Amino acid sequence: MAMDCNGSEIKMPEIKFTKLFINGHFLDSVSGKTFETRDPRTGNVITRVAEGDKADIDLAVNAARQAFDKGPWPRMSGYQRGRILMKLADLIDQNIEELASIDSLDGGKLLSHGKILDIPGCANLLRYYAGAADKIHGDTLKMSGEFQAYTLKEPVGVVGHIIPWNYPSNMFFCKVAPALAAGCTMVVKPAEQTPLSALYYCHLAKLAGIPDGVINVVTGFGPTAGAALASHMDVDAVSFTGSTEVGRLIMEAAAKSNLKTVSLELGGKSPVLIFDDADVDMAVALAHTSIFTNKGEICVAGSRIYVQEGIYDEFVKKAVEKCKNWVVGDPFNPQVHQGPQVDKMQFERVLKYIDIGKEEGATLLTGGKPCGEKGYYIEPTIFTDVKDDMKIAQDEIFGPVMSLIKFKTIEEAIEKANSTKYGLAAGIVTKDLNTANRVSRSIRSGVIWINCYFAFDRDCPYGGYKMSGFGRDLGLNALDKYLQVKSVVTPIFGSPWL
Repeated sequence: MAMDCNGSEIKMPEIKFTKLFINGHFLDSVSGKTFETRDPRTGNVITRVAEGDKADIDLAVNAARQAFDKGPWPRMSGYQRGRILMKLADLIDQNIEELASIDSLDGGKLLSHGKILDIPGCANLLRYYAGAADKIHGDTLKMSGEFQAYTLKEPVGVVGHIIPWNYPSNMFFCKVAPALAAGCTMVVKPAEQTPLSALYYCHLAKLAGIPDGVINVVTGFGPTAGAALASHMDVDAVSFTGSTEVGRLIMEAAAKSNLKTVSLELGGKSPVLIFDDADVDMAVALAHTSIFTNKGEICVAGSRIYVQEGIYDEFVKKAVEKCKNWVVGDPFNPQVHQGPQVDKMQFERVLKYIDIGKEEGATLLTGGKPCGEKGYYIEPTIFTDVKDDMKIAQDEIFGPVMSLIKFKTIEEAIEKANSTKYGLAAGIVTKDLNTANRVSRSIRSGVIWINCYFAFDRDCPYGGYKMSGFGRDLGLNALDKYLQVKSVVTPIFGSPWL
């Protein structure tokens, strides 16, 4: 039972959609198998969901192929597609409460954030790409010979989207919205931990008028449904967000099948560099937000906090004090700051890394223990005396664990920031513009935030360097993943060809 801040019971969402969505219809899996999805607040089963595998992926890809080759969606004008995407955005706005509740129940996400940020953000992302749908243009080329030429930008075809569990709604539309605007059809494999909201969006898409076969969702597991999608010969492109290890498997599957294009947004171990001239209170708040938001389950979490020696002691003291006022509890309660980890496996993984940190010689300042008698709650955790080669400073923990590290000079800070295989994001806190410019140009990461963090915007491209992957979500750059460039050349009258 969930309670609000006044002690009143909160009504849980009704789970309406648990079957696969293929060619405009909700269907049982071919095998008839189902799997459990659990409430991370308690560990209890929410419902059972259809378990798709290779046979279901085959059906879904065939539906998407027919919709692409023969259906109206790729042949509509961009304006027409945009109108339908606008309708879908309006339907999401009309169901914000229920959609946010589903993600809170299924993934442990804060209901308040879902209602204010996540779900409205999905609707606005759709509107952004709806506005771009009729502005996809090629170029007129000035050829060196006696030819006239131009380029066309055409949808790549059938796209496979494999999305993670930490932001199930946001990541669904980061992938689906630009692909729809480009005129592609698609098969989506949501994370098995959080399958419910993706199925609800299929229902809304049908109501909005998206033709059958354009969006298909196959719920199931990575080694079966995900692997079948990545290796399918009739899928033209794959977009994946998740771990670096799985990203490597997807690249291998794509290469061994039909050489489909691949876009990967993978792991991160993002540094936040805080310089002596920073406002300490602001820096503490920013660092705290960067790692403990969404219980640390975010690819760009600022898990490595580097603080210059002049303010280090004051920063450490205030960081510990801030953790004492951080409320861990039921995500349906608006007074709570941090909900449970997504499932038992992730809960145990984070606790294991906390033990590793202690074994490696880091000092546990605060936290480090489970919260409550049931569910997958973990205290916000801070380590000091962390060395750059420790596992807690190198591995993506994906939980509420902060590593605090002291530095002396700008050169040392840059070297430490780059001392990881990842390159997804970084934060810089300073009042000195020269420092900000120098450091931001020296860190090898896909996005740099100066005196802010999590400053995502639908118009700002997002993606990684190094083993954090390649390709960009968000912004107009995201459309490039779902478009082919075709050159059309004709001779000019009077050329030898005529």
